[in-house]
Amino acid sequence: MEKIFSEEAYNEMIGKLFVRFPSFQKVGAGAYKPGIGNMEFFDQLAGHPHRNYRIVHVAGTNGKGSVSNMLASCLSASGLKVGLYTSPHILDFRERIRMIEDVTDSCRSSLISEEYVWSFVNKWQETFDHLDMSFFEITTSLALSWFADMEADVVVLETGLGGRLDSTNIVSPVLSIITNIGLDHCDMLGDTLPEIAFEKAGIIKPKVPVVIGESHPETDPVFERKVLYSNLPEPDFMGNRTMIMSLLTFADKVEPTLWGSHEDILSNMDLQGEYQKKNLRTVLAALDVLSSMNVCRLDETGKMRAIIDTASRTDFHGRWEKLSDDPYVICDIGHNEHGLKYNFAQLSKMKAEGKCSHLIMVYGSVADKDVDAVLHLMPSDAIYVFTQAHGKRALAAEDVLGRYVSFCNESGRSSEDIHCSGTVIDAVNLAYGLAASLKEADPGARPLIYIGGSTYVVSEAVAMLKH
Repeated sequence: MEKIFSEEAYNEMIGKLFVRFPSFQKVGAGAYKPGIGNMEFFDQLAGHPHRNYRIVHVAGTNGKGSVSNMLASCLSASGLKVGLYTSPHILDFRERIRMIEDVTDSCRSSLISEEYVWSFVNKWQETFDHLDMSFFEITTSLALSWFADMEADVVVLETGLGGRLDSTNIVSPVLSIITNIGLDHCDMLGDTLPEIAFEKAGIIKPKVPVVIGESHPETDPVFERKVLYSNLPEPDFMGNRTMIMSLLTFADKVEPTLWGSHEDILSNMDLQGEYQKKNLRTVLAALDVLSSMNVCRLDETGKMRAIIDTASRTDFHGRWEKLSDDPYVICDIGHNEHGLKYNFAQLSKMKAEGKCSHLIMVYGSVADKDVDAVLHLMPSDAIYVFTQAHGKRALAAEDVLGRYVSFCNESGRSSEDIHCSGTVIDAVNLAYGLAASLKEADPGARPLIYIGGSTYVVSEAVAMLKH
């Protein structure tokens, strides 16, 4: 009997989907199912929907979401109907699957509909059960089918973990992008930069251009070998080696179009994290490649406008996002050493330049992150409120606090202004109270509240503040 859609039935189905097929966002490594066998089999059953549109495939340790959204904004501004698949989500898992298109001089970002999700999951439920497919495998299959049904012209497809064994790696893109390589998810991807680079390089395909956002002496040879090996055998290898290597672009070794105006672009962007400088260069290099392939036909003015307004055009959240002016509240989902070094440095710089008078850090982590590697990066003159999000992955607030206090004792740093709250809601309320007390004591004070450390902390804080 056909199941009837209702909001209650839909919410029940989504609840079961998260429980029966857990996402990495919810449970961590337990949800990681490396390999694309299930995806290849299901893709065949579904009729290979991803063959109906062009794809830009994006991998990397950090910056994937920002790069993907900037590209989607530019591609849509050039008149294309753009599918966008990213993770994690902040409030609703449908944020992962969006359509971006310019209509009547304005950009429209729309989520996949609840009705489509309902219909797709019910149609394929027995297959999901039979294959024991993961949440990410199901979500990726859902996205690829919806983009085809929505008649997307091009899709920006972000990997989940790694690349070689990622669920998204069944596609044949027109361009592959690897933003950077850092030590993250080491228990699944490897303990060294070359090992992690090898996994990310798995998205490189024969005769497909690839843009690497950040070069590094340890990882560059990995990418160079992958490009060469992916394009062998060639009848005249030595004669074609230069041609083969022309498929590979290191964004930080070239000066892409518009890079001469990057300071102006960065100062006007609605994505204000200083780490966006590296992401911007990656995007501009990728746009040059896409322009040479006649995929993106956009003049320099159009590119600048689309990049500057990325967050508003694509409805992008959680990256150095301002949630409030009074008090001044910023959230960011940066969660590893590679990403947080930029965030914490930017906060310290803001305080040194007088853009804020005090830093109040609402910080929580997950248990599978190397918290100790981050402690030395934390601003020394900040007020800390350590907390924990709901869920099994969360590291107890008391544990984070204890590690920070030990670090302070060992390094000679003060550990006086430190607090602990068992829930994100309590932590945010406490931070607001601390900010109010500072302003009461000094009406000219402008404290800044930073919320981060994990996606879950940001998600719960955003949900609280929006409601």
